[in-house]
Amino acid sequence: MPPHVGLPRIIWERKATIEEVLEQQQQWCTTKERPKDLIFSMDKGHIRPIARGKETKGVEFAAKVNTPQVDGIDFIERLSFDAFNEGTQLRSAIHLARSLTHTRTKALSVDRGHATSANRRHCAKNKIQTSFVPKGRPSKDARQQGQPGQVLAKGRAARMEGSLGTGRQHYSLDRVEARTEGTGTLWICFGVHTANAVGIAKGIGLAKGSPPGTQPAA
Repeated sequence: MPPHVGLPRIIWERKATIEEVLEQQQQWCTTKERPKDLIFSMDKGHIRPIARGKETKGVEFAAKVNTPQVDGIDFIERLSFDAFNEGTQLRSAIHLARSLTHTRTKALSVDRGHATSANRRHCAKNKIQTSFVPKGRPSKDARQQGQPGQVLAKGRAARMEGSLGTGRQHYSLDRVEARTEGTGTLWICFGVHTANAVGIAKGIGLAKGSPPGTQPAA
């Protein structure tokens, strides 16, 4: 009879995690090289430290989500408990937006981390106006008239920060307490898309107390 028969599944999952931690630590001590996918939690073996670059919290143990926003609606392009470079997701985000809306992306606003040479070439080739800061010193006329990208950047800051704040404050996306990777993924998806549903309802006047024509919250 297998030794695990009759014992809760969680006990054997914890045992497997402990054995993996032991193996990683032995490898680290032997080779002096940090193992890939180092485990930091016995209860949540799937989480990894992700650098956030914040003054109060430089590292967070949570999922990283790339959410392109189209007309105030957030779409999950990639969700991972491992760190990844969002700048490499720009092309797939553009493709996702096109496949969902059946329209060509004409303008987009992203943070400076996306302004790689490859992304610049891709957007130029497809005639997409961006918020990228132009390389080199701007001309006198450009400084006086202002760059079109500055308008896009200001709009993005307002909409995206508002959307993130709404998700954290009203849909518990700042305290995902799920114990498993699958449940954590479901929690995040449910929060993001519930916020979308409420925004759409407000936009067409279905939400309680929302007059017809009210724009969805950012």
